[in-house]
Amino acid sequence: MTTTAPTATRSFWTYWAATTTSSMGSAVTTIALPLTAVLVLDAGPFETGLLAAASYLAWIVIGLPAGAIVQRWPLRATQVITDLVRAAAILSVPLTWWAGHLTLAQLFLVALTLNFAEVLFFSANTTFITSVVPRDQLTGRNSLMSGTHAVTELGGPSLGGLVVQLAGAVPALLLDAVSYVVSAVLLRTLPERRQPGAQDPTPVHRRIAEGWRFVTTHPVMAPCTWWACVVNTVCGAQHALFAIYLVRELHAPAAVVGLLLATGGLGALLAAGATPWLVRRFGSARVVLLVGLFGFAGALLLPSGTGQWGWAWFAVGNIVFAASVVPGSVVTRTYRQVASPPELLSRVMGTVRFVSWGCIPLGGLLAGAIAEAAGTRAVLLGSAFVLLAAPAILAASPVRRLRNLEDHTAARQP
Repeated sequence: MTTTAPTATRSFWTYWAATTTSSMGSAVTTIALPLTAVLVLDAGPFETGLLAAASYLAWIVIGLPAGAIVQRWPLRATQVITDLVRAAAILSVPLTWWAGHLTLAQLFLVALTLNFAEVLFFSANTTFITSVVPRDQLTGRNSLMSGTHAVTELGGPSLGGLVVQLAGAVPALLLDAVSYVVSAVLLRTLPERRQPGAQDPTPVHRRIAEGWRFVTTHPVMAPCTWWACVVNTVCGAQHALFAIYLVRELHAPAAVVGLLLATGGLGALLAAGATPWLVRRFGSARVVLLVGLFGFAGALLLPSGTGQWGWAWFAVGNIVFAASVVPGSVVTRTYRQVASPPELLSRVMGTVRFVSWGCIPLGGLLAGAIAEAAGTRAVLLGSAFVLLAAPAILAASPVRRLRNLEDHTAARQP
């Protein structure tokens, strides 16, 4: 499934442009959808927690079989169809709002639809990149993709907050609908790809079990997955409470909310640019082992201030926390891509996302429920201490003895 270098390069940059376009629109939605709930439909902490959970619930429902299912589908067609489904789902919100019938129930349904399509898109998208990027360039390309995603996270919420301020929360969602259509058009120009083992007659449940066993029994991949579970649980709590915390506790207007949420993109961008250097200087295993301590410090700062000083502390904490997540995400994703057998890759990626991203809605639901009684500030502060479990898990595994995650595989070679 390899191609010549010029063709692979063109395919990668088309893939990059499509992913960047849809990511920018999605970043707008990350602020426009919860602000629609809070500002238009007067949602409380529990409702915003439910909305955050709905935005990730599909990882629990179909995250595990997604890799095995998508393995039998053409990758490009899967990406194009799921882009168009997401565009239609987003478009339904402003249409219903203009008709005067928008409800929280519809927002939950839209969030679920977006997430189900995203799960299938992700399984195809993360496998597709390995067909157009040589193995020795994966860390660099994955860092580029993470850096680009960070730029969209930096620009998307800022743009979304500005549009919400000027036109309202619901019209801002139109930008995301357009971005998915553009992404689908770009991806349609790429050559179709199929994965190894696409014609394998093995029943789906056995294929799922193979991917599950490979991930959960792997001495390096398994603890890295549990590390991601801890981080994503905290991310779920933050996603559920950030908008309502900034609006109700810090009294930030919509444009400021967008700017403050965008600071996470700045931290992610800086970290993505630094990740290749960090890996060369310290080794990927040491990087993922230590970044959790920086994340703990950033999470502590997030709810530490009040008023406009609270805005400043939130921005600094968001930068530090986001910067702590990216290096670990890049190196563990790259390790999965190089350490997994090609015929298992989509199932491995799907299994890890099922386990780790399934923690996001759980974190959101717990945070929203507890915040009803304890308050959003207390929950955000408590979630920081949960992060300490992430480096503890890695320190108790073979990762603590490695310089690079790949060293474990190399040591086992005859």
